[in-house]
Amino acid sequence: MKTDPEDRHTSLPRRWGLPLGVAAGVAAVSVAAVAVFGGEGAAKPVLAASGGNPTSAVTSPIPSPTRVSPPAGVGSAPSSAPVTSAPAAFTVTSTTTTPIDAGAVAKILASCLGSDASKYHAVIAVRTPVASQDWDGAVIAVDSADQYVQCETKGDRGTSQDVPPTFINNRLWGTGHIVEYFDSIGEPVGQGRYLSLGAGHYTSDVAKITISYGDNPKQHPAIMAGGAFFYTAAFSTRTSTTKQFSAISAPYVHAYNAAGKEIYNQKKDAQFTGNHK
Repeated sequence: MKTDPEDRHTSLPRRWGLPLGVAAGVAAVSVAAVAVFGGEGAAKPVLAASGGNPTSAVTSPIPSPTRVSPPAGVGSAPSSAPVTSAPAAFTVTSTTTTPIDAGAVAKILASCLGSDASKYHAVIAVRTPVASQDWDGAVIAVDSADQYVQCETKGDRGTSQDVPPTFINNRLWGTGHIVEYFDSIGEPVGQGRYLSLGAGHYTSDVAKITISYGDNPKQHPAIMAGGAFFYTAAFSTRTSTTKQFSAISAPYVHAYNAAGKEIYNQKKDAQFTGNHK
């Protein structure tokens, strides 16, 4: 599949009203930043999700064609003909992550942050289910002032979508000030295959973060540590371009409290849907 260079790298749409001034200040960025999470600045890195990365395939529901039976004696199709469902526009093939060892994390932060690397400690450091041309994982790190950075990885090298990398902080909170968004990005990994990843911050009211994709209600657990969350998925798709794919598979964040009650749903957030009352 020949990919338009401008179409290969894309930020995933978040269905929000992001001010143009903010959008213009970030290259290939769709979502935003993070703030203080009380008392967790010294959390150890989460190297891989434990039991929280389902690998079962998930399909985006597409209405099945409705079969209308002709009047008696008209047409040749038998009334017992089976109804066939249209194939899904995309399928989540994996959300499994693997750990990045401490030595590699140090090199990733050094290449991503330069001389500031020593000020940060990683709270999440994982490889994605598949590797794209530019990315195969991410490291989320925080400093003593509770300023976060998100570094995408390729081997032992790290890069940030933001200049400076701390630009993600206090850039975009969801309604209710419960979830804050960092970067959400995606890239093809071959014909009909795609990788997406993203991160953010949550407050102490949140006990669990999950992610749904597009119109599919299936929710996948995010990795959570040190006040940050990270999600990633590998997809197969029938769409021909990255822009088409990102339009139908945008990630949505859901947050739950310790009692299991959903306290935030990005799909219902007017800041993203535009349904202001």
